[in-house]
Amino acid sequence: MPPFEVAVTGLGLVTPAGADVAENWDRVRSGRSCASLDETLPDPTVTCRVRGFDADAALGPFAARQTERFVQLAVVAARQAVADAGWDTGAWDGARVGIVLGNSLGGMQSVERQHANLLGGDPRAVSPLLLPMFMVNMVSGYVAIDLDARGPSQVTATACASGTTAVGTARELLRSRACDIVVAGGTESALTPLVLAAFRRMGVLSRRCDEPATACRPFDVDRDGLVAAEGAGVLVLERLADARARNAHVRAVVRGYGAATDAYHVAAPEPNGRGIELALRAALKDAQLTGSDVDHVNAHGTSTLQNDVIEARVLRRVLGGRSLVTSTKGVTGHALAAAGALEAAYTVLAIEHGVVPPTANLMTVDPAVELDVVRAAERKAPVEVAVSTSLGFGGHNAALVFTAA
Repeated sequence: MPPFEVAVTGLGLVTPAGADVAENWDRVRSGRSCASLDETLPDPTVTCRVRGFDADAALGPFAARQTERFVQLAVVAARQAVADAGWDTGAWDGARVGIVLGNSLGGMQSVERQHANLLGGDPRAVSPLLLPMFMVNMVSGYVAIDLDARGPSQVTATACASGTTAVGTARELLRSRACDIVVAGGTESALTPLVLAAFRRMGVLSRRCDEPATACRPFDVDRDGLVAAEGAGVLVLERLADARARNAHVRAVVRGYGAATDAYHVAAPEPNGRGIELALRAALKDAQLTGSDVDHVNAHGTSTLQNDVIEARVLRRVLGGRSLVTSTKGVTGHALAAAGALEAAYTVLAIEHGVVPPTANLMTVDPAVELDVVRAAERKAPVEVAVSTSLGFGGHNAALVFTAA
């Protein structure tokens, strides 16, 4: 039986790297970091925020007041992706359209604000909108309302693998014929004092507050931690035969998906990379390809001490040394549950343009990283097969295999 092929017919991106796909791709190709010292926080912290996003203008003042930022970013990215795919939501059969979006932390801004109101002594000061503003599932609900998508909708919550899990889950909805179109991806906006304090206490954030632009250094020997980010990435997926039948522009094809769990530790990756290796091998088997077929990897590459070496060793074992590897987190930072969706979109663009972006801020490759990591400048090369990998707290691992259309 041939592999099940799903067409990527639309992309939408609202990230620190830009307000749309074109801006994102230009910034990622440039290798210029989006990180800066975050002056909204009580302690010095480097973050990557989405700049200039106007929710009132994008959604209208009423809708903007009723939704939290992680929803707002997703709605705008979803609109972009659907328009890019050439669909008119007023004309499509909404009952055949599904929504699968990754998210982990929901509307933490609302939680922190309303908790402060409660601590003020008056429970009546807590907003009646608190629950729908912070619950993680609400993002798929709001996007479904906005797009008139009445098929299955859900949120995947596998920490930093959530966006990748969402795309894999969407592919299964298409395989089962529960849907004809699935709007899939991930969103996160949780750069709040409480969340960042928690990350800081875990010791995973970069401490380079005096040089924020170079704080995130995936695969570098001097890396010292991740830079937290926000953003949303959305892909429109359709069965390849259906997309071709309507003469859609197929940007790339999702040909394989794999997922596995470390079953080792709630936060630390399994030292031998057992979970991500299982996920990657499963994705390649699903795609009916081998490691030697892979031209490019958009790696999870968080700039943390353990992740980068463990992931690099797995990539070397499974793929060999031929693949051109990059981590776009050097530019965007780590968008947590949205990261896999952003990186899936960048992987599609690498295939489409025959360009592998550089890993920003990579000065000296860690000797333990025995891979061809693209650095300093983009590298032009034919990309017929590409992989995107994601790892998350709880031991969640997921991998996607994309091929040229």
